Amino acid sequence: MGCSNCSTGGGTPGGCQNNGTCSSGGCNKLGVFDWLANMQLPVGQKAYDIVEVRFKNSRKAFYRNGKNLSLQVGDVVAVEASPGYDIGVVSIVGELARIQVKKKISNPKNLETPAIYRIATPEDVQKWMQSRELEKEVMYQSRTLAVNLNLDMKISDVEYQGDLTKATFYYTSDDRVDFRQLIKDMAEKFKIRVEMRQIGSRQEASRLGGIGSCGRELCCSTWLTDFRSVSTSAARYQQLSLNPQKLAGQCGKLKCCLNYELDSYLDALKAFPAAETKLYTEKGTSFHVKTDVFKRLMFFTQEGGEFIALTPERVKEIMEMNARKEKPASLKDYAKIEAVVVEPAYDNVVGQDSLNRFDNNFNKKKNKKPNRPNPNAPQAQVRASKPVELKTDKPVVLNIPTEGTTPKVDKPAFKKKKRRKPPRRDGEAVSQGPKTETNG
Repeated sequence: MGCSNCSTGGGTPGGCQNNGTCSSGGCNKLGVFDWLANMQLPVGQKAYDIVEVRFKNSRKAFYRNGKNLSLQVGDVVAVEASPGYDIGVVSIVGELARIQVKKKISNPKNLETPAIYRIATPEDVQKWMQSRELEKEVMYQSRTLAVNLNLDMKISDVEYQGDLTKATFYYTSDDRVDFRQLIKDMAEKFKIRVEMRQIGSRQEASRLGGIGSCGRELCCSTWLTDFRSVSTSAARYQQLSLNPQKLAGQCGKLKCCLNYELDSYLDALKAFPAAETKLYTEKGTSFHVKTDVFKRLMFFTQEGGEFIALTPERVKEIMEMNARKEKPASLKDYAKIEAVVVEPAYDNVVGQDSLNRFDNNFNKKKNKKPNRPNPNAPQAQVRASKPVELKTDKPVVLNIPTEGTTPKVDKPAFKKKKRRKPPRRDGEAVSQGPKTETNG
């Protein structure tokens, strides 16, 4: 069944085909694996009374379980809101919630958390699902109202409160927007309390989700919880081309994944000389072009335009020679010679790689053997062959039988077997063979 807290399809996830819910992790955004679920608390220690509740998309908040309700991950609860109450899903409980509070809040002792009222009743869940169905139509109508007022803003998402008394509109804009008249028009048309909240382009991509250029879901909508600044220097350190179309994500900003491997590149580049290094040889000055961090090669070009690959150790050796005012004859003497790996020749022994390997088998005609006479058949039944002309100088003597004598006929080489009759049963008449009737 679908989940009413999912933003894709109005509670009907498109990817899992309604085979799971957000509470089970099927289409959950920013889900957390509870690796302390199987751990038992020490004797006498009370369970942590603060739980994390997840709302639509990636919005999460901490609430205090003052009534000591038995809550598990995935329970739908009614929590305190201003005004009224809201409906959410429990995402973290127990000691893992304590770790999350210490991680996200600087001073957890002075934390003032709203309370959890109760576990949601069927009426609360029904009203909650009804609010999710209204969000899509309300967003389109609010965009129309903003266009009519000529406001330079984009309303990207709408989130209803669980009791249908308040709606929060998330929008993006480059400049400040005077939306006072817009709020009046929305409150008059929708009959609810309206709250406008401006978000950035990255927060918009996090709420709406999508598929990145890598083919996976966006990191900000699945597991990334904070947005760190990304600069073009991260692309330079990784030897990437400064193409805005390739370096920008769906939000229009630089991709967050540029920072993932940046530390590894910075550690590896410590063993390389500076990129502004110049090498002086007898043939002229060589300039640095690019660096292959994984192969540990630095490419230099001479005045002729030929690229020469050198290892960092060779580059440092030539730099020391230049410091002593010595110049090598050529960089080719220090170039890295790549070992040529001779691949073994491939022999198609079986012949299974040919796509036409079965064509000849079907087109071949079977060699029919000539019909040989059966040696056991009588000569009278053997078909006579065509007469053959005998060309010889010697006279041919034919044994022609005279009158009164009978020609000798060879007997057949086999005897016809008699058909055995089945044994007669007791009381069964003996068959005398077929009877023929004659007209008297």
